[in-house]
Amino acid sequence: MKYDIEKFKNILEGRLSKKRYIHSINVADKAQKLAEIWGADDEKAYVAGLLHDICKDIPHTEQRKLIELSNKDVTDEEFVIPQLWHGIAGEVYCRTILGIEDDDILNSIRFHTVARKNMSLLEEIIYLADLTSADREYPDVDYMRKLVKKDIEESMIYALQYSVSDVTKRKSLLPKHTIEAYNGYIYNSKKARKTDDSE
Repeated sequence: MKYDIEKFKNILEGRLSKKRYIHSINVADKAQKLAEIWGADDEKAYVAGLLHDICKDIPHTEQRKLIELSNKDVTDEEFVIPQLWHGIAGEVYCRTILGIEDDDILNSIRFHTVARKNMSLLEEIIYLADLTSADREYPDVDYMRKLVKKDIEESMIYALQYSVSDVTKRKSLLPKHTIEAYNGYIYNSKKARKTDDSE
């Protein structure tokens, strides 16, 4: 399916701050590049990256109304942390208002902040593109930008370690999806190492 990228950009310009709009363009660009590296659909990656923060700048009252329409698992932790609402609200908005039906795009938007167990390749790409886009600045960002080109599984582990550490330092709640994602990637990594050792 072909998507009207210019239409989406126009909608974003009307809904986001300039800084957030630039971030969305950067994430879309990064997602497209990662899709080309890892063999995902680059158009879907661009669309998901572009729209991942579409509800970030709307009032929390509007976000809450949208997440109440979610047909995906919204955890108790997510309900009480407004900073996590925009991904859930964004998925609902893209599905109900923009008419996007592709589950992989919708899930990539839904879980781009909290991650989850057994993420698809596209979901991983959007999660990592959000962390490594051109506008991001944090101590390990250059290392992350190199790692995402070499090993996507190790990138997810490193990114989730960073996220868990950041959340616990702030004494905030860890969403169930994030815990399950971290445990899932660590489990798979250990299982893979055992298989390698036995060969």
